[in-house]
Amino acid sequence: MATLRELREERLRKLQELRSQGVALYPAKARRSHLAGDVLQQFDALEGSEATVTGRLMSTRKFGKIAFFVLRDASNQLQLFIKHDVLTGSDPSKAEISFEQLNLLDPGDFIEATGTVIKTQTGEISIEVTKLRLLTKTLRPLPTDHDGFTNKEERMRRRYVDINVNKDVYQRYLRRSAFWDATREFLKQEDFIEIATPVLENIPGGADAKPFTTHMDALDHDFYLRISHELPLKRLLGGGYEKVFDIGPRFRNENYSDEHLPEHNAMEWYWAYANWENGMQLTQKLVRYVADAAWGKRVFALANGQAIDLGDDDADWKRISFVEIIKEKYDLDVHTASLDEVKTVLKTHNLEVEKQDNRARGIDKLWKKIRVELAGPVFLVDVPTFMQPLAKTQAEDERLSEQFNLILGGTEACKAYSELNDPLDQLERFKEQQVMREQGDDEAQMLDIDFVEMLEYGMPPACGFGYSERLFWLLEGVSAREGVPFPQLRHEISETTKAIYPEIKF
Repeated sequence: MATLRELREERLRKLQELRSQGVALYPAKARRSHLAGDVLQQFDALEGSEATVTGRLMSTRKFGKIAFFVLRDASNQLQLFIKHDVLTGSDPSKAEISFEQLNLLDPGDFIEATGTVIKTQTGEISIEVTKLRLLTKTLRPLPTDHDGFTNKEERMRRRYVDINVNKDVYQRYLRRSAFWDATREFLKQEDFIEIATPVLENIPGGADAKPFTTHMDALDHDFYLRISHELPLKRLLGGGYEKVFDIGPRFRNENYSDEHLPEHNAMEWYWAYANWENGMQLTQKLVRYVADAAWGKRVFALANGQAIDLGDDDADWKRISFVEIIKEKYDLDVHTASLDEVKTVLKTHNLEVEKQDNRARGIDKLWKKIRVELAGPVFLVDVPTFMQPLAKTQAEDERLSEQFNLILGGTEACKAYSELNDPLDQLERFKEQQVMREQGDDEAQMLDIDFVEMLEYGMPPACGFGYSERLFWLLEGVSAREGVPFPQLRHEISETTKAIYPEIKF
């Protein structure tokens, strides 16, 4: 079996032969009158007429004076029927290929074919080619299905190959696009305004996460890559906007997992004069709308073996109390438990205890052990105030925040709450977070005095909500790195590539 390097050298030979025959390689302009899918779907109307299609050459078969090619574009695959007495003449200066030059083409090349729409004797819809142009000569062959392009690391490093070879992966990123399109469409229908917020921030906030740091030469000043959209969007509420959202990347300097990527896309919306109860109702509508648009269904079999049903429009999702479920599972009162008591329960349940763990972090670990068993959809409520520095407290019990988390498939699919808009209360909570940072918790939130100043000018009562593409990964049934086209990986150059380019110092 030929090696990749040998196959590349053979394609280079063909390229040089085409060049020596005067064929204009890699032309800048292509022409297309129809997609392959259009020809197939509209055959009755198009039969006998001329069509020009473009795409990647997937297979070639040549039998003496006839040949059968398969061309693929984004819409479908289509057969090209080529006869030596129909494909007559060629203009190499226009990248046109003669019948005698067909052997210099390879699967993977990009071509343009013009001809008559017909059905062959076997009944297959085809284009009988009168003119064939070479648009791109490829030097590396795509692996075929039987090559077993299944190594996860290799697939992620060369996702452009993975997308070509694995149809399910190709379709996955179309659904990912539909997921975000539907999110944006729903919010605009609900009169939310999309306003882009900065990625570079002086002080990151809005989540418990370790930020990335970068430096801006123009200001000779360090900035953080945002970990959340929250605080800038709430500043916009303070500026007078009443329904705002942003969709874009955020960055959290944490480890990879099936649920986490250091870089990922997320959406957050903020709604003035609404509270968490309004937020829960809107969340049900939003998630169902997106599921309908991206997958066309509401019942999902998840990768972890769980199944979820998002239900009918008039059915509210169940609620569970954070305080009660921790008490039920661990016999622990989150309001009164000391750090030592929390550590004891962690050890009892074989959960890691780290030096920088505080009471909030420890209780959160206990909750996450419970969470993985919940298929949902359920709303988690009664999250203690000391675990949520940006949410309002419940009027009936100030120890509890007006926060809800949507639990789906054992994970947190979204988080939302009635926003804290008391500047003095917010300052005290920031101070508590600052103490946690000083004690070694580098995920605790930083004290953002400018945000406190904004609250002093006044921000209306509001509900805020956020979800990341973790919701997409969950419903798609894939891990985080499979859910994005290009996950971050260590930079590596293959030995084959090093050998092909010996003049380059890698």
